[in-house]
Amino acid sequence: MKIVVGISGASGAIYGIRALEALRQCGVETHLVISKSAKITISMETNYRINDVEALADYVYENENIGAAIASGSFKHDGMIVAPCSIKSLSAIANSYNDNLLVRAADVALKEKRKLLVIVRETPLHIGHLRLLVTLAELGGTILPPVPAFYHQPKTIDDIVNQTVGKALDQFGIEHQLFRRWEGS
Repeated sequence: MKIVVGISGASGAIYGIRALEALRQCGVETHLVISKSAKITISMETNYRINDVEALADYVYENENIGAAIASGSFKHDGMIVAPCSIKSLSAIANSYNDNLLVRAADVALKEKRKLLVIVRETPLHIGHLRLLVTLAELGGTILPPVPAFYHQPKTIDDIVNQTVGKALDQFGIEHQLFRRWEGS
């Protein structure tokens, strides 16, 4: 299995980082693109260095490299996760404004009918944001907001992050042990 991971500049860079860690643990080949803003966010929000994040991926592409493998529909993969997905990136993806590799790779996933999952990080949402989300859903994208569940009784921020990343991996049918599932009452 191959998954493309995009990390955009929204708050919540840990979602993309944890996705890379989990995908590696699950034996999934990853292709990573990080936006310029995401590099800033990673340094501000986490203790990870960019080199450490890139080392979690099997392949890394510069966001300006619009000619990279993941920019083509002929590059076979099983889908893409954008985590986190900024409103700027959401807007570009929903409107096919392919001015960088992250957006182009997402657009390619949609046009090739591959799964595109975005973990949109913004709150509150105004009507313009909601319209973009609807547009993306109409194009075939899956929206997974990082809304924590509490049935698994999270004790740490990592527990909350793992539950969201686990839900993302579920969308691709990837088995994992990131959180305790609901078992009913």
